[in-house]
Amino acid sequence: MSKKEKVKKTGKQRFKSFLKVIGIILLVIAVICAVIAVINAIGNRSNRNFIKTIPAVEYENQLEPALDKDGYYTFVTDSNLKVMQLTDIHIGGGILSVKKDNLAINAVAAMVSAEKPDLVIVTGDVAYPVPFQSLTFNNKTGAVIFAELMEKLGVYWALSFGNHDTELYSFYTREEICDLYTGGDYPHCLLQAGPEDVSGVGNYVINVKNTAGNITQSFFMLDSHSYTDNDYFGALWRYDTIHEDQVKWYEDTLKALTEENGGVAPESLAFFHIPLPEFKDAYIEWSDNGFKDTDSVQYVRGYAGEHKGVIYSSAHNYGFFDKVKELGSTKEIFCGHDHLNNLALDYNGIRMTYGYSVDYLAYVGIMKLGLQRGCTIIDVKPDGTHEVTLENYYQDKYQPVSAKEQVAMEQMYDDAGVLATD
Repeated sequence: MSKKEKVKKTGKQRFKSFLKVIGIILLVIAVICAVIAVINAIGNRSNRNFIKTIPAVEYENQLEPALDKDGYYTFVTDSNLKVMQLTDIHIGGGILSVKKDNLAINAVAAMVSAEKPDLVIVTGDVAYPVPFQSLTFNNKTGAVIFAELMEKLGVYWALSFGNHDTELYSFYTREEICDLYTGGDYPHCLLQAGPEDVSGVGNYVINVKNTAGNITQSFFMLDSHSYTDNDYFGALWRYDTIHEDQVKWYEDTLKALTEENGGVAPESLAFFHIPLPEFKDAYIEWSDNGFKDTDSVQYVRGYAGEHKGVIYSSAHNYGFFDKVKELGSTKEIFCGHDHLNNLALDYNGIRMTYGYSVDYLAYVGIMKLGLQRGCTIIDVKPDGTHEVTLENYYQDKYQPVSAKEQVAMEQMYDDAGVLATD
């Protein structure tokens, strides 16, 4: 055999060896992925089986919404309507988050069962498929677990999407998760995809009418999107906000509702995930003034628990706050996103409110913190006005379904009955 032939044969052997190594590596990766998928499925099955044991909420007279002629879900009542805002539930849906997912399930079930709201509104981040904390990219799992929980409770619910619900690396898009929620398996879900020619998924309205047919309150849900400025994975905290065409949709929809309402603009509230830039502006003005009220900013309740009181809003502003102020219908804006913030400020006549979060997973050590965990109760009056109270989870009226969780809660209290925060 010539030297040239030997070199050629050696080259082929090396290439075959290379392919063999690549094949082995791919096989090992496939086996690892399969094992992880099986383990994740087992863990999630335990939580889904647990949900089956949770009793439905017992209502004396549960309000049932119906689609009106414009395609909006509408509650009809001459009495008060009780709304519960939940935010940042963060169900990981992987083997690393099974325990914390169970705690989140317990918290939601306990609060919803005790409060018996007519409507639950989630301002984003139902799912949290971040692999180094949950060991999965599958954002559908967390979505399914929550939807099954709400269906078992038998409570009507709606949501606006958060940045973690559909990460770039997640398996499923916003459109696909929306289709999952609205596909018919979860009849208590009132989410609507919204107009296709408007940015985002989930720009829609839920109305409250009295028996005379007048709109007494409108709940605007908007998609505040995820990340911007090439921050595809959110590592740089460059968050998005409500876009210009959504502002136009809000204005046009409110105009149509006003016409339907005999020329009277209905009272309204807005719900989305990422706080507006004006929330940050208001906080800076207030804090720079020694945490005292100014002509523009008045303190309402709560505190900013994020590091140095940071408000993680967008660097972009497309005018939603200004439009809200101009039109005068929306009196309060509810958001989530910053898990340790439950602050509410009035800014130039508009109230901006962080809801209590549920999160046990996203922040290191947050499972053992409790001052920020709970729900926000919005009591809507027949005249369209409303009252808001923040309810901490660690109260006697909220009894976890799981006995193990009850023991864990009791261990987290100090001698004075105040939840430990260190």
